[in-house]
Amino acid sequence: MATDTHVLDSPPPGASPDWTIPQDWSHYTAQEHATWDTLFARQAKLLPGRASEAYLRGLDVLKLSKPGIPDFEELSDRLMALTGWQVVAVPGLVPDDVFFDHMANRRFVAGNFIRRPDQLDYLQEPDVFHDVFGHVPMLADPVFADYLEAYGKGGQRAMGMEALKYLGRLYWYTVEFGLIAEPEGLRIYGSGIVSSYAESRFALDDPSPNRIGFDLARVMRTEYRIDDFQQNYFVIPSFDELLRVTVETDFAPLYDEQKAQPDIPVAEIVTGDDVITHGTQDYARSKA
Repeated sequence: MATDTHVLDSPPPGASPDWTIPQDWSHYTAQEHATWDTLFARQAKLLPGRASEAYLRGLDVLKLSKPGIPDFEELSDRLMALTGWQVVAVPGLVPDDVFFDHMANRRFVAGNFIRRPDQLDYLQEPDVFHDVFGHVPMLADPVFADYLEAYGKGGQRAMGMEALKYLGRLYWYTVEFGLIAEPEGLRIYGSGIVSSYAESRFALDDPSPNRIGFDLARVMRTEYRIDDFQQNYFVIPSFDELLRVTVETDFAPLYDEQKAQPDIPVAEIVTGDDVITHGTQDYARSKA
């Protein structure tokens, strides 16, 4: 079911105006199901003691350990009963307005294709494993589910303020690459980490990256890298606090504030940071 690219400018033939398509679960091949099982087994063994309690609880309650690529209809039935969310298939990356509309209405868009067996460790585009294994367990948590809905509504407002760059950084450093402080220590919950065998270890164990206490304005000023391990991870104290900050902040003046200041480069520590781990930046230097 995979194609060479899943970055599109308009809905492909057969897609609805909202870009959704049938998952077409019956057309997955045995090899595609086996690829999911290989990825799942590897991550399921690694994540206990690394992933957040909320993520591991979602993985269990949604029965994602069932062999093969999940059926979105079955998955949506379980999610709907828990938090009112559903999973809808899309052909690849969708436009911002489509993405935000789905999220604001508790529909999580997921690619219906899966990577090839020779792409187990890295895929530039999000596939069904990244989207479902990485994201969906967190949607079973009521507080995080509310956060994503609030984010979707915030995205709709940000589109009219020329502020998507700043809001995108919030998504990147929470939903995709967020850490949380739990009683037992730092844990991962961002989908880009939990779905990656290498970054699941790097984010918590490697001395190279900075681990910084979450601050909304700081996060929105911070650049990120899309094609390698992160050199900044931001640590939230709780999902309740992440939601509270998101819904109680007036983003319009915050966006104006961001536009008047320079971006903060990747890996830089700035005055006022709550530095949990001051990274060595050895990994970043090795790539320079």
